[in-house]
Amino acid sequence: MEHIFSHDFYFAVVWAMLALAVVVLLALQHVTAGYGMMYSRRWGPTVNNRLGWVLMEAPVFAAMLLLWLCSPRRTETAPVVMVILFLLHYFQRSFVFPLLIKGKGRMPLAIIVMGVVFNIVNAYMIGGWLFYVSPVGTYPVSWLWSSQFIAGTLVFFAGMAVNIQSDSIVRSLRKPGDTRHYIPHGGMYRYVTSANYFGEFVEWAGYAMLTWSLGGLAFAVWTFANLAPRAKAIHRRYESEFGEEYKTLNRRYIIPGIY
Repeated sequence: MEHIFSHDFYFAVVWAMLALAVVVLLALQHVTAGYGMMYSRRWGPTVNNRLGWVLMEAPVFAAMLLLWLCSPRRTETAPVVMVILFLLHYFQRSFVFPLLIKGKGRMPLAIIVMGVVFNIVNAYMIGGWLFYVSPVGTYPVSWLWSSQFIAGTLVFFAGMAVNIQSDSIVRSLRKPGDTRHYIPHGGMYRYVTSANYFGEFVEWAGYAMLTWSLGGLAFAVWTFANLAPRAKAIHRRYESEFGEEYKTLNRRYIIPGIY
């Protein structure tokens, strides 16, 4: 157990994840994960979307709780505040978001398994740093009013608000039983195709700031590597379905005015 939380092992994992993120970013330019709007039966056996999201997201919530509660540092104020922010996001994604899903979509088990592995590694990178690997005294109570923490927290909650609002906009597009696709409008959809992904990336960029850690940065980089190619694929799908009606909106894929 001590080896897993050793300085050398931890940073080997984080640097490996950063390198792998580059590989994934390139690979996903050619392979689109078959769920949601891009659902494909080629990805194998599936489960109901609601169950799929719970199975994919809940393990990271449980893993982070264990990392926190089993740590000898579990009562340190600043790390506790930071882990609660992490858990807040995953509580929403694990137990609230799935209940709001409409329709009878399916999610491939292969996607769920990959998502679980990815999420567990991210829990290790964040929770491992906060409660096991970071030098003692890295996060005193005064960290909570440092410029990094305050700015990062504001960015984190801004991203969460965009993410939740964007999901709500998409859910409102269909009436019960409707399976057609519609162009979302409003919120950050004025500027990008995948406003929900933009919000999630902003969240984890903020989290990297408020923890000021390499693990937090790796998580943010991975979020972009995973979501940016998918946003690009969804953008092209909209262009294919709606033609000039969508092209004239002049939206970027995921980052307003940039990409």
